[in-house]
Amino acid sequence: MLPTENRLRRREDFATAVRRGRRAGRPALVVHLRSGATDPHAPGESAPPTRAGFVVSKAVGGAVVRNKVKRRLRHLMRDRVDRFPPGSLVVVRALPPAGDADHAQLARDLDAALERLLGGGAR
Repeated sequence: MLPTENRLRRREDFATAVRRGRRAGRPALVVHLRSGATDPHAPGESAPPTRAGFVVSKAVGGAVVRNKVKRRLRHLMRDRVDRFPPGSLVVVRALPPAGDADHAQLARDLDAALERLLGGGAR
């Protein structure tokens, strides 16, 4: 499970990551990254943690399938959240093929998208 301090919850934060961040698409998902964005909601001057959120629409499948995809993505992000600069906002948007993808396929797509975003690969 993704720790509470690493969860993206506010609508404004989702919008910031999607509208002002970079994105990398794969067959099963799209990752939006707003690197090192300062958190206006965080008290003090310490570096805010990286926060991740997930968007899984009804196009992916029914409620059971959507929840399964969200659980898998949260689990995958838990191990990868330390790769981002502090204060980053990450939104992972699942596409319809994610409903049929297994855990390994989601992991491959997520890793490829993150490599493209963090490694500075060409679009």
